[in-house]
Order: sequence, then structure tokens, then C-alpha cells
Amino acid sequence: MLRTTSPEVAAKPSDGRAPKATAPPSTPLAGAIEMIGAQMTYARNSEIYGEGEPADYLYKIVTGTVRTSKILADGRRQIGSFYLPGDIFGLEVGDEHTFSAEAITESRIVVIKRSALIGLATRDGNVARQLWTLTGRELARVQDHILLLVKTAQERVVGFLLEMARRAPAGDAVELPMSRQDIADYLGLTIETVSRTLSTLESEGTIELPSARCVMLRKPAALGRLNA
Repeated sequence: MLRTTSPEVAAKPSDGRAPKATAPPSTPLAGAIEMIGAQMTYARNSEIYGEGEPADYLYKIVTGTVRTSKILADGRRQIGSFYLPGDIFGLEVGDEHTFSAEAITESRIVVIKRSALIGLATRDGNVARQLWTLTGRELARVQDHILLLVKTAQERVVGFLLEMARRAPAGDAVELPMSRQDIADYLGLTIETVSRTLSTLESEGTIELPSARCVMLRKPAALGRLNA
């Protein structure tokens, strides 16, 4: 999968104007990324960066959804995270990316040089604290994912639905931009197990499936007890 363009090209618009402003930032870190970064568009299923490539940039999603994944030695794919509008991703402990990242849907993403953001953090305490908070949040997300993978299939699916409901609240409806295969690879299950578990939850009346990409949480309290 090929990128639509490179960060270097996007950072220098052909008309010489500054990158188009994005929505008002909610934190000093988000503000720094939007002010210094360049906005790029990635087509559906296009690669943003590859595993093992230099981690030279950070990314903030304006619109769209992104997945990070790794191909295991036996050919299976493990999805590490899903990122939604407002999320920042691409932060690494080392100098290379441990996962690859692809746009699940067409996505507009603000891209900023990692070195530029770190340089700003050394001069601005608020940005430094937000960068530290982001690092801690990513670590917590990895830990939560590890715990999820030791649960039963039903607990994994329920936990995923509740996570998505928390991250993108829209009443009782949970919109899923990712495919069933993406969900399966995130939860460490087969696509058949995911589909069967969703059908079981629907038959029990805890959820409703009006479409393949929409789940209605009919009994959130019951789902919470299943997840506990």
C-alpha cells in the first residue's frame, strides 16, 4: 500500500501558503501539532507508515479512522490500536515504528516532525506535560489491550463495544468504521467467533445490529456486568 504523498511534500504547499487551519485545539499539545504541522489526506486502506520505518513524525487525526498492526511470524495479523478523530498516534519509545499504520477510511491527518515537537516541549512546560500524559495514555492502552486478550470471547467483544462507546459517544449507537476482520484481529479471535458472539448478544437482547457497521447498546448495564 502506498502513501498518497509524503510529509515532506505536504509540509510545503505548492502555493506557498501555510497549511489550512484545523478545528480549535483542546490541549497545548494538540495546538502545537495543528499550528506547526501540515494537514494530509490518506485514501482508504493506504499506508501512513510501515513497521521498522524511522519514527520521525507524530500524527493527529482530524477525520477518519486509523489502525496500527503487525504481521506475526506465522502470517497472522495483530491489530494493536484503533485511532479516532482527535487521537494522536505515532509516538514511539525508540527511533523506529514497532507497528505499521493504515487509514481504515479516507482520513485527514495533521503531521508534525517529532524533533520539532520535542524541541517545543523543551521550551514549553505545558506541551511537555501533555506529551508525558500522551505517553502514559498509550502505555495504559497497551496494558488494557493485553488484559483484554486473556478474557473469554464474549468478554473481549463486549469490552470492545464498551470501549468504542466511551471513545466515540453517540447515545446508544456505536458506529464501527472498521470491518469484522479488523475487530477479530484486534481481539485475537476469528471473524466467525466475532460474528457468532455478536449474534448471541443480539438474541439475548443486550444489543441490536441494524447494520454491519452499527451496534445499538440496548442494555448497557448488562453489558457492563458481562465485561466485569
